[in-house]
Amino acid sequence: MSVIIHHTSCPCCNSFEIEEALVTEDYSVSKEMFSIWKCNACTLLFTQNIPDENSIAPYYKSDAYVSHSDTKEGFINQAYHYVRNITLKTKRDLIKQQAKIDKGYLLDIGAGTGAFAHEMQQNNWQVTGLEPDETARNIALQKFNLKLFLPDTLFQFSKEQFDVITLWHVLEHVHNLHGYMQRFQEILKPNGKLFIAVPNYTSVDAAFYKRYWAAYDVPRHLYHFSPKSIEKLAALHGFMVTAYKPMWFDSFYVSMLSEKYKNGSQNYLMAFVNGLYSNVKALFNVKQSSSIIYVLTKIN
Repeated sequence: MSVIIHHTSCPCCNSFEIEEALVTEDYSVSKEMFSIWKCNACTLLFTQNIPDENSIAPYYKSDAYVSHSDTKEGFINQAYHYVRNITLKTKRDLIKQQAKIDKGYLLDIGAGTGAFAHEMQQNNWQVTGLEPDETARNIALQKFNLKLFLPDTLFQFSKEQFDVITLWHVLEHVHNLHGYMQRFQEILKPNGKLFIAVPNYTSVDAAFYKRYWAAYDVPRHLYHFSPKSIEKLAALHGFMVTAYKPMWFDSFYVSMLSEKYKNGSQNYLMAFVNGLYSNVKALFNVKQSSSIIYVLTKIN
């Protein structure tokens, strides 16, 4: 039986200052409509009336969900894989720069088909990966000989076990938001780093596409973060945001999908123009980037 979650307060800061902000569609799987609400205290947007953790799996069952299927069919999916190969090295270098170590213990949450975990293993890191989707776990095993574990394994680790924890476009999918954040605090070493990459609804491309903005991705995206809401969430769990890094390719990828959702067909030129404009604005203010990597440092 499907269980629906209705929030009566903000799932980030628990404020009761919440109201409906917009209504949008699950364009990629179910075609159902979902309401997105806003917290006027911490500025988080969140999807209302969502399936609970045991009911949401059918909303991920689509080849359109490329991080689980590894499909390369169609131009957008081919672009995704091309960009991913570039960003693997970028992420690796960012971790080395921010953590100030060349190797250590890394936990990758939502490892997908294992490409990032494999990249870090190849560069002398001891990597543990967690992934809920069985198909994705099987691909990781077949492609990289990489055994990924179920998400509940998170609560079995020792305290202060990891130097680095990464969530690449994952936190917006996590039902147990505060439980996970508190657990990250416990299993990171002193001054350990938590890397959180999430879409940014305060970006220029989000403002342009409005309800067609592909990164809303309801109901899979339970939360839609702003820099202010991430800062609030970090502070609640003993972290400080110590760096903000733009994800330059995301604006183009999201704009390509958004054009399709808005017009019913692809317009690659318009997507490129809008993605480029979003990035130009982000050059002057990283907090306007389409997606942001937040580097959180454990402070207590």
